[in-house]
Amino acid sequence: MADYTTIDNSFKHFNTVTYTGNVDHSSANGSQAITGVGFQPDWVWIKPYVLGYSAGSHNLTDSVRGAGKGLFADLNSAEYDYGTSANGGTVIAFGSDGFTLGGASQVNEDSNTYVAWNWLAGGTASSNSDGSITSSVSVNTTAGFSIVSYTGTGSNATIGHGLGSAPQVVLLKERNGSNNWIMSHQPLSDSLSDFTRFLTLNSNGAVSGAGNVLFQSSAFTSSVFNVGTSAASNGSSQTFIAYCFAEKTGFSKFGKYTGNASVDGPYAYLGFEPAWVLIKRTDSSDNWMLYDNKRDTENPLTVALNADTSGAQFTTSNTLDFLSTGFKLKSTEATTNASGGTFIYMAFAQNPFVTAGTKAAGTAR
Repeated sequence: MADYTTIDNSFKHFNTVTYTGNVDHSSANGSQAITGVGFQPDWVWIKPYVLGYSAGSHNLTDSVRGAGKGLFADLNSAEYDYGTSANGGTVIAFGSDGFTLGGASQVNEDSNTYVAWNWLAGGTASSNSDGSITSSVSVNTTAGFSIVSYTGTGSNATIGHGLGSAPQVVLLKERNGSNNWIMSHQPLSDSLSDFTRFLTLNSNGAVSGAGNVLFQSSAFTSSVFNVGTSAASNGSSQTFIAYCFAEKTGFSKFGKYTGNASVDGPYAYLGFEPAWVLIKRTDSSDNWMLYDNKRDTENPLTVALNADTSGAQFTTSNTLDFLSTGFKLKSTEATTNASGGTFIYMAFAQNPFVTAGTKAAGTAR
């Protein structure tokens, strides 16, 4: 039988690495090259997960905005530019097998241990005029991922994303202002009116609806996503960055499930063994739960990070199993498995190279 995906190695498109900082907390001057990613990353998401001297926010840098420029996933802060000097810098360069860090404590404090999640887009951005707003796009159509930069108009608009298929997830942030991170997760939607609903990455809040203000009442298309008039998604003359994801069979999956409050919890079929899973309850205020197979290597996974806080990783009773074709909830806890609760997830593959007859759904790793 045919493979589930044309991607023969997920590590060519997404990979997780861990490392320990090497700059003494009394000095912000120093650098460290992080290798082993397997490609030159275009989006690097770094979090200190074992905290020594200081706590640290989730630090996001990408090749479209440029090295030295970052955003914090757990904060609504505007983009910072620490520059590309080793003195106080964060990600100061992208390399063929990873990236180079400066001495900023958010990414390179000697008493902290860090995890870096890395995605491949398309390198240097190109102009895209598919939408009513011209955007700059770095795109990896094979893996269904693009990084999109645009300037808002304050009026209903469409923006080209370059994916060639409709994105299921668009995560965007105003760069030069303090509006929240906004996520459109299209699998949440059961009708056209639902397309305006959104989640806030830097908050534990439930799903919200804002009419046609953040997003318009129409599905995203193979060429554009839409924004409304809100300052958080399309403020006049404001600059924005958007991370867009189209589902690729065998490599990525963006879905939802309903909880049952049982240790025999819901099973999310992905078509691959996951390497990274982000879960959010949408009908109640609960933290974003982030799991990966580098910080926790055995089932059940009991170690998590909250994407909406700067805290260290923690041992959680919100446990789950990573299986050969998906993940299964193993906890009665409300954050990931409340009875009747609605949850969304994002997942990327550890092992996408599976044929339809080689592994049965639910086989433990």
